[in-house]
Amino acid sequence: MAVIRADLHAHTTASDGMDSPAELVARAAARGLDAIAVTDHDTMDGVEEAKLQGERSGVIVIAGVELSTARGGKDIHVLGYGPDRSDPLWLERLSAQGKVRERRNELLLRRLGQLGIDLTLGQVLDAAALGGGGVPASLGRPHFAAALVKAGAVSTVREAFELYLAEGAPAYVEIPRITPEEGIRWIVEAGGTAVLAHPGLYHDDAEVERLASAGGLAGIEAFHSDHTPEEELKYARLAERHGLLATGGSDYHGSRGGEIRHGDLGSRTVDARALMERMKG
Repeated sequence: MAVIRADLHAHTTASDGMDSPAELVARAAARGLDAIAVTDHDTMDGVEEAKLQGERSGVIVIAGVELSTARGGKDIHVLGYGPDRSDPLWLERLSAQGKVRERRNELLLRRLGQLGIDLTLGQVLDAAALGGGGVPASLGRPHFAAALVKAGAVSTVREAFELYLAEGAPAYVEIPRITPEEGIRWIVEAGGTAVLAHPGLYHDDAEVERLASAGGLAGIEAFHSDHTPEEELKYARLAERHGLLATGGSDYHGSRGGEIRHGDLGSRTVDARALMERMKG
């Protein structure tokens, strides 16, 4: 089988991306990708539209998700490829993830109010809808950042994160989440393949080693737009040492206010054959 050039980490308007699922796949085709994984935060609502566009564009669409988990107040994301979208327990678990996100958003609005910024949920939803896909299934901090820019509270999305929304910033809300091990188990129990997302962003290689050796993971996202070349080599070797796949993706979200968060589509690609074989197994 020929090489399948794929970007295995991309977001759509189903969560905090700016491209609709169909637009994402069309863009992937225009950039010469053979495959694209749709990995929205805590939702798979964009997958069906993406697959239909994939059939039209001749692009393989891998159904995915990026689960929000945490340990010790630190966010850790787990990518899931190919979980059964008709599995009732999986759907129930995704719904529970959505409820946690809704509660976080309520507390975030309250925290901003305490800081003297009177932002409403309606303003956040309006900013989210500017992506062109209507109200997303999964509302996240980038939507709050866009609303803060639109309200004139900050000048850029980057400034919104630096001043208010990033981990450790005044408006950041720490809320109980499932552990990475639970997220991995959920994906595997739904028939999916679990990969640890962007390990370099956690600044905790001991945690990465623990998860890599604990069982359940099929891979490590070694190649990511926010990793340095040295980090990519380090995590590729870590994956090899533990018998795991070294996967990669851009973490594409599109352009918001002229800023591209993480990387542009196709800026990180890998041969998807090994992952697809693992998904079949």
